[in-house]
Amino acid sequence: MTNANLFAALRAAFPADLDQTAVETDSGLRYSWRDLDHASAMLANLLDSLDLPPSSRVAVQVEKSVEALMLYLATLRAGHVFLPLNTAYQSAEIEYFVGNAEPAVVVCTPANFGWVSKIAFKAGTQHVFTLGDDRTGSLLERAKHHSDQHATAAKAPNDMAAILYTSGTTGRSKGAMLTHQNLLSNAQVLQRYWGWRSEGQGGDVLIHALPIFHVHGLFVAMHGALINGSKMLWLNKFDPKTVIRWLPQATVFMGVPTLYTRMLAEPALTADACRHMRLFISGSAPLLIETFQEWQQRTGHTILERYGMSETIMLTSNPCLPDDRHLNTQGQPETERRGGTVGFALPGVGLRVMTDKGTPVEGDDIGNIQVKGPNVFAGYWRMPEKTAEEFTADGWFKTGDVGKVDARGYVTIVGRSKDLIISGGYNVYPAEIEGFINDLPGVAESAVVGVPHPDFGEVGVAVVTAKPGASVEPDAVLAALKAALANFKIPKRCFVVAELPRNTMGKVQKNLLREQHKALFKA
Repeated sequence: MTNANLFAALRAAFPADLDQTAVETDSGLRYSWRDLDHASAMLANLLDSLDLPPSSRVAVQVEKSVEALMLYLATLRAGHVFLPLNTAYQSAEIEYFVGNAEPAVVVCTPANFGWVSKIAFKAGTQHVFTLGDDRTGSLLERAKHHSDQHATAAKAPNDMAAILYTSGTTGRSKGAMLTHQNLLSNAQVLQRYWGWRSEGQGGDVLIHALPIFHVHGLFVAMHGALINGSKMLWLNKFDPKTVIRWLPQATVFMGVPTLYTRMLAEPALTADACRHMRLFISGSAPLLIETFQEWQQRTGHTILERYGMSETIMLTSNPCLPDDRHLNTQGQPETERRGGTVGFALPGVGLRVMTDKGTPVEGDDIGNIQVKGPNVFAGYWRMPEKTAEEFTADGWFKTGDVGKVDARGYVTIVGRSKDLIISGGYNVYPAEIEGFINDLPGVAESAVVGVPHPDFGEVGVAVVTAKPGASVEPDAVLAALKAALANFKIPKRCFVVAELPRNTMGKVQKNLLREQHKALFKA
């Protein structure tokens, strides 16, 4: 039997010459393909030495580094389950994730070892290591004593490879279980659909400027380069000037809309700077049509927008290649990258738009987007009832997104059925924030809504009512949130009002609040 371990497929794609540069960092470090192979072997051997139960969870909350990439590869290689955690998460959030996932290993930054290790050990985790973004930490110290040769653990296609936590509207996070087949099938489809070029064709080079704790940076960008044996130009933190300086050496860039708006603010971004580039891809949040058009005018390139989520990796994409033969609903080829749309369902992915009653919408009416395919996750970790609830009787996953398919077959995402706010590429769920606000002294009730923002695409605004006789200060509300939640979840503004608008059923009318505050951040 062929080993279905994702690492085996990634390793098979490494170039024949392992001494070529695989990753070059913005600090001048160069890592060869042999370095990735040997270092991931040493880390995998370290994990093996711990005698962990099969498919143990390895929870990782560290700053971005090439060593963190090696740890991801090592976790796959050793047959365990990778659990990336946003570096902005604070103690209450980490306590929930560690308690829910029960990882056998936790890896954190050296600076956070004190409080993270207390949470981990209290939850029963046996092993806590540190990893800094400057190649320091106990993980590397321990790993250097192990062999740089390792036999990849055997895995079946449906064995779990990773868990990604995605918050629900109730505020309780859900762990989406992704299998080796989910990840590999999506990487292979994107390799073909986006026309990744091999070394013999000139060889694509990816600028990797995204975080590696979520789908976009970890599974779309990183897998894209690895499955193609392509070099990565690596930034631990996004810097628009560095990206623009690197454009002449690269061919592919992936970013969230915020990164594109920040590069557009740089005078050095010109058509000449982009002359060597083949493909600019945007996702994780809606790209404003103004950004789409300004990028075209400044660079001569048309950004390719796509759509995916934690539970499914990538689902749709605008056409990529000039000779892309994607057929529309009339059976005609489509090559246009259309701003404001996310293109077509990827090969092998089923996508349908349904009414609330579970019947197909008529024409290009708006409805609930449902999907099916080898990329769709195995379910939510230890939540069988929630998993069953999110799938239809005939096996389609309810994305929770609302959208439409036009006469030419292009998919447009209209919004989120559950009031999701996507800020700078990160998912923000109002109910989670409202829960914290409502627990603050003097607060009677709160509502958090998303409003347009020129940089982040969308940001949260909190509207709060006070209990009778109590006084609530907007700045105090925001300060309390900053002490409890990740920074990207914090509303940009807070207003204290006498009452919240409600309909006849007593439900808060968030649409009215959005309308009231929609111009807050207009230039």
